[in-house]
Amino acid sequence: SYRLAPKHHFPAQFEDVYSVTKYFLQSKVLSQYKVDPNRVCVAGDSAGGNLAAAVAQQLPEDPEVTTQLKAQALIYPALQTLDLHSPSYEENKDDPLLSRPLMVRFWSEYFTTDASLREAMDSNRHVPASSGHLFQLVNWSSLLPAQMSEGHLYAKPTSGSPELARKYPGFLDVRAAPLLAAEARLRRLPLTYILTCGHDVLRDDGVMYAARLRAAGVPLTHRHFEEAFHGALFFVSGLSELAVGRRLLNSYTEWLDENL
Repeated sequence: SYRLAPKHHFPAQFEDVYSVTKYFLQSKVLSQYKVDPNRVCVAGDSAGGNLAAAVAQQLPEDPEVTTQLKAQALIYPALQTLDLHSPSYEENKDDPLLSRPLMVRFWSEYFTTDASLREAMDSNRHVPASSGHLFQLVNWSSLLPAQMSEGHLYAKPTSGSPELARKYPGFLDVRAAPLLAAEARLRRLPLTYILTCGHDVLRDDGVMYAARLRAAGVPLTHRHFEEAFHGALFFVSGLSELAVGRRLLNSYTEWLDENL
């Protein structure tokens, strides 16, 4: 498994999963394990969805990689670090499985244990004015469908201290926040499946990414389950089995069967 925060900070996690994926995509390794090079997919849920998205973006940029992915599957992924007050963050801020304060903590500790970054992220005051242009890439007022932004007022971003970005540049790095990628980078992505849930602070991340991929011409399947919650895919067997978890799993496996 990859190195975990807060003991290890970004980019350790990305470097671990990227190096393994790059190694696996070598022709000799694929041949050794009898893997069809035309049927390789990366997938992940939550933080794993973040890493899968980052790896999928980086591989086409790497001249040493000759075998590219056929697909990527992102299950309720965490994709952006700029706006932690989007509608889904606000609507689900007290969610018992993944609350807004807990997600802010996860994000800040991905980069540092310095409490000043957590405090700044909590109030959306961590992005310096020099990086303000990046907000257009995560502007939920233009990227979310009307029913998801209804009742929410988009506020102009407040600039933060450049010192935080200087000390912890990772939160502005596309390898940590794939939603910050330019359209040219997105255009090179493979066939994509994105699953989002209504009761999830990360809902808007996945929905906005789907909108941007669609605009970039990426072949995309986006399945949104309004009744589902973050982590629902774990509730598919035994005493903890839930019908909603089974619906998510069926959607995902059906897509894999049809596309991989």
